[in-house]
Amino acid sequence: MATLIGPEGTVFVGLDIGSTKVCMLVGHLDLENRLRVIGVGIVPSTGMRKGGVVNLEALSKAISLAKDKAERTSGFEITSALVSLSGNQIESMNSRGMAGVTGRTIGYDDVARALDAARSVAIPFNRELVHVVPRGFVVDGQDGIRSAIGMYGYRLEVETHIVTANQTSLRNLEKAVEAAGIDIDGFVLSSLAAGELVLSETEREMGVVVCDIGGGTCDIAVYIEGASWHTAAIPVGGDHMTSDIAQGLHLPLETAESIKIQHGTCRPMMGSHDQLVTMKPFGQGSKVQVRVAELAGILEPRVEEIFSLVRQEIKRSGYDALLPAGLVVTGGASQMHGLDLVAADVLQLPVRTAQPDNLRGLVDKLSDPSYSTGVGLLHWGRLQEEDVILDHRSMAWPRFDLGRAAGLLRRLLPG
Repeated sequence: MATLIGPEGTVFVGLDIGSTKVCMLVGHLDLENRLRVIGVGIVPSTGMRKGGVVNLEALSKAISLAKDKAERTSGFEITSALVSLSGNQIESMNSRGMAGVTGRTIGYDDVARALDAARSVAIPFNRELVHVVPRGFVVDGQDGIRSAIGMYGYRLEVETHIVTANQTSLRNLEKAVEAAGIDIDGFVLSSLAAGELVLSETEREMGVVVCDIGGGTCDIAVYIEGASWHTAAIPVGGDHMTSDIAQGLHLPLETAESIKIQHGTCRPMMGSHDQLVTMKPFGQGSKVQVRVAELAGILEPRVEEIFSLVRQEIKRSGYDALLPAGLVVTGGASQMHGLDLVAADVLQLPVRTAQPDNLRGLVDKLSDPSYSTGVGLLHWGRLQEEDVILDHRSMAWPRFDLGRAAGLLRRLLPG
């Protein structure tokens, strides 16, 4: 990863571009080798909708503004960053690759060749590879192998999860970032970045779904046996909740967003059904009051719809019976009161809400579910700099090179 070098050592930069906000974070390792946030730039997002670019110039200006703020707080000139990726342009599939070993000990180069074969699967001309995630290995028919390094065999196979993106959407996002004077070190799927931050090792091993609910999309990733097995993006998010409030109560969007943040609930607390919320709708000379129960009646159907779509996606993946750890929900819209209760009812799974924790540095604003992806990008950058992408579960080479892959694997897998 191309990073900035200064008196404080290697600096990591993550750029989370969402439909609601653009967040640029700068971090470095302290004397105890712990990640410390030293720069923060957060601005409202313009030019993005449902994870796709709709106004390149406006988005580039928003990125430039976030960059300026991050540079001022960190004291570094930012030239490159890891960039989040989400939205309808994302698709995933599973693939298997094979490499002949000819009766000897399996080495890192052999694993790299198997991965290269797995990524050679035919994809449409208008799509581009983003991630290649090894899920497990098979040596001479013996499956369930987590690391094949050092084993003896003749035939090595690797099962992988492959994430691709629409090439046009990717190029437009790339142009917007580069127009702001930032080189792209690589794209990272939002749900994978958030998952690396908020999931525990036990959850990944047992089987869990991470659900990152942003303004325009809901990005999910299914983890089983320590690796991501399925990823998807659902084009519904917090902006739809805001729109529902605006239409249902005849409010300006700005007022509806404020009401959602301050009073939004889809399951009112006991005794709060008759609590009143004051607002000023269109066409009214004076403010009016609405009961919290009425607000919940608007929001709950939308939240139920979101998790019904999540349930359909999980069933489509075929792993719905392999998720004892349930659902971990994060992202800005996950903060709504009662959302976890609705999710548990719809999915019939354990549900918890997660946010960045144990942060150091400029973290006053970051201990919030809406910043899980941004902080996750910093962790991803740190591990990529060390050529260790969180063991074998989240390895990714946007511009795949067999020699580089072999070098990564030498540090990546035990042997």
